[in-house]
Amino acid sequence: MNDKLLTAQAEPLWNTDKKIISLIAGIVLLLFALPHLGLNSFYLHLMIMIFMHAVMAQSWNVIAGFSGQISLGHGAFFGIGAYATSFFYVQYGISPWISIFFGIIFSGIAAVLIGIPMLRLSGHYFAIATLLIGISFQVVFQRWDLVGAASGLWVPMTSGDSWLALQFHTSKMPYYYVFLVFFLITFYLVWILSRSKLGFRLRAVRDDPQAALSLCINVSNYKIIAYVISAMIMAPMGSLFAQYILIIDPDRVFNIEISIIVLLITVLGGIGNVWGPLLGAAILIPISEYSRIYLGGTGGAVDLILYGLILMLICVFRPDGLISFVPKNILERKKQR
Repeated sequence: MNDKLLTAQAEPLWNTDKKIISLIAGIVLLLFALPHLGLNSFYLHLMIMIFMHAVMAQSWNVIAGFSGQISLGHGAFFGIGAYATSFFYVQYGISPWISIFFGIIFSGIAAVLIGIPMLRLSGHYFAIATLLIGISFQVVFQRWDLVGAASGLWVPMTSGDSWLALQFHTSKMPYYYVFLVFFLITFYLVWILSRSKLGFRLRAVRDDPQAALSLCINVSNYKIIAYVISAMIMAPMGSLFAQYILIIDPDRVFNIEISIIVLLITVLGGIGNVWGPLLGAAILIPISEYSRIYLGGTGGAVDLILYGLILMLICVFRPDGLISFVPKNILERKKQR
């Protein structure tokens, strides 16, 4: 009976409006064709950053939007993924394609170890605790000689393009497709999660923990499950980013700014909605990249000022994010009863 209550509104994937599926398929085909339409290196880089940040924001969306836990230290899992891939490649020559899974596993383990004590907290207590955890990772890696301490790790460059080493020096197009594939896989899996029994239970935990308990849902366990899933989504982006720039250090991959930017992207696009992180990334990342082009360096903090202004307007006029401009029946057709 409880399962029926939780999944009453769940709809089989194949019952989704065919027009929506056709639209998504058309967009996917366009994304695969874009590099062949004359995009230069900058626009390829811009799209790569949008894909990467959309996945990172989706990761944060799972823990915050689905289960209602606001994490301010989520960038730690990005750093774990980056270091796992780089360390095993530098020290043992293990292909990044394999060590990406090491990063995912290590992030999942770290999420369990962090989540068991931390997820007993709630609200701003949990947010502050995760912020401190994120900072702690940065401090630890700055002093850990095995992984290069504050100097970080330099990934050896191959003599030419190499799919095995995940390095491409003549064109950004291979990186574009790698990030695109991970982006599509992640969004598809999270979409399935959002429509599954697990997804509805996580929303029950978010909306009313006491009511969820009355339905025999172990609230603590489901919070940990959401945290682990979220961490395992974040880690591959750190791994791919490390192979993209070929040098990592604690200040770069454990920076608190990573955690803040994914939060901003998700809130702007629409927290708790599968498509919110994509919409937020498509708006904020171009603002950041273009401000850096025209103002140099980090953009003279103009991007942060614009972020603040946009978020203030969103909080006042559209608390549900920009995705609220799109009619609900377009994003997801309700089941006919």
